[in-house]
Amino acid sequence: MKTSLKFLCLLSLSCCVVLHATCQPKKKNQHPNIIVFIVDDMGWQDCSVPFWNKPTDFNRRYHTPNMERLAAEGMKLTNAYATPVCSPSRVSLMTGMNAAHHKVTNWTLRKDQTVDYPDSILQSPDWNVNGLSPVTGINHTVYVTALPSLLKDAGYYTVHCGKAHFGAMGTAAEDPRTIGFDINIAGHAAGGPGSYLGEENYGNKKGEQTEPWGVPGLVPYHGTDVFLTEALTREAIKAIDVPVKKKQPFFLYMAHYAVHIPYAPDKRFVEKYLAMGLKQKEAEYAALVEGMDKSLGDLMDYLQQNKLDQNTIILFISDNGGFAMKPRSGEQFTQNAPLRSGKGSVYEGGIRVPMLVKWPGVIKPKSSTDQYMIIEDLFPTVLQMAGINQYKTVQQVDGKNLVPYLKNASLRDTARVLTWHFPNRWIPENGPGINYKSAVRKGKWKLVYDLKTGKRELYNLETDISETHDLSAQFPAKLNELSLVLSTQLRQWNAQMPVIKSTGETVPLPGNK
Repeated sequence: MKTSLKFLCLLSLSCCVVLHATCQPKKKNQHPNIIVFIVDDMGWQDCSVPFWNKPTDFNRRYHTPNMERLAAEGMKLTNAYATPVCSPSRVSLMTGMNAAHHKVTNWTLRKDQTVDYPDSILQSPDWNVNGLSPVTGINHTVYVTALPSLLKDAGYYTVHCGKAHFGAMGTAAEDPRTIGFDINIAGHAAGGPGSYLGEENYGNKKGEQTEPWGVPGLVPYHGTDVFLTEALTREAIKAIDVPVKKKQPFFLYMAHYAVHIPYAPDKRFVEKYLAMGLKQKEAEYAALVEGMDKSLGDLMDYLQQNKLDQNTIILFISDNGGFAMKPRSGEQFTQNAPLRSGKGSVYEGGIRVPMLVKWPGVIKPKSSTDQYMIIEDLFPTVLQMAGINQYKTVQQVDGKNLVPYLKNASLRDTARVLTWHFPNRWIPENGPGINYKSAVRKGKWKLVYDLKTGKRELYNLETDISETHDLSAQFPAKLNELSLVLSTQLRQWNAQMPVIKSTGETVPLPGNK
């Protein structure tokens, strides 16, 4: 009898243990899914979400309901910055380094070949024309530990979709898989698409990859009426469906070719903008913007339908300011005003970009911050978001972790210094603020240094977002302070300077003036 009682007690205890184990709630995935949604050449106001203290006429022109949705579910960053052109921004994001530090200061394409236009006064420096590299020994590259490789090592399934533009043709980083991506969809060395149209095979000749501008892959869509933005979105969703089914965390780098030139009519949206009275190219540009926004919405819908939306972080940003110069046709299709200038410039129109972040359970919905940040900050921020607190890189990381500012919208750091260095000639024309300039921001103050003329300009961005009132004469002490700050930082990074052709000497740092 005693033996039977003992057996029953043990059986009861075993059942309780099994029941307790099976009834425990499942551990939440410690690594959230992360999507970096980066748009090409999208200006600060090329959307219906205002990133200023009031909507502009251009905010009212564009229709981006999914950006509005993302802003409602997360945080708007009204002082977000990138670099003046694409490759420097993308290399900064992947490495956490400032462009002056990694020395990929202009856009990349062919191995060992500069894209700088010749100048009568200055010779551009010997910059890293081949981009970043995951291996040593490649000339004119910066050797780095890239962001996706760290995420992959932590258990993430990493997907690259769209524009890469990290490394020149014939170098390792031409293929995003060499820097830690498990999957590469349509990414290669070029920074723009041969065409957005499936009918034109996205810039490829029939049956073959056409270098340098033909978008690789996507062959099933050739000859169809599927716009490039839509094709990329479909393929991205297919790719992340793989880790979702495996219950593996994923990192999606959704890098659209939109809204880069050459523009083409997206039949889904263009007629609406023509009916509004926009000129053809203006309507095509607005349709590109809305197609990009639909892609964002499709991804958000996928997350919601698969019950992933509460465990997925989305970071939205552009790689530089809007392409606001008049093309040779004379038809101006977009505008950054009240910001000054546009792509290729260190004035606000060339570097200030739209940015949104959604982090369910951490970031307060409908929040906003005017704390200034720069694109290399995404490197340490994404790693912190992923729960990767300790990591090693071969490069020194310059970016700052933004997580405290995302958690607390009222937090401010006005002592922080942001630096831009563009010792290159991007276009043949000398547009307003284009070519051969450096800049620094500290608090409300911004210094712009013209490497060609030696002129220094000082602006108060709190009262003069348009940078129309040069205060250098009124505040000489502040001018000299920021000149010294810029010089010290460029010297610390061993930043390259142009050479004055007439003397053979390098352009002096502003602190030496």
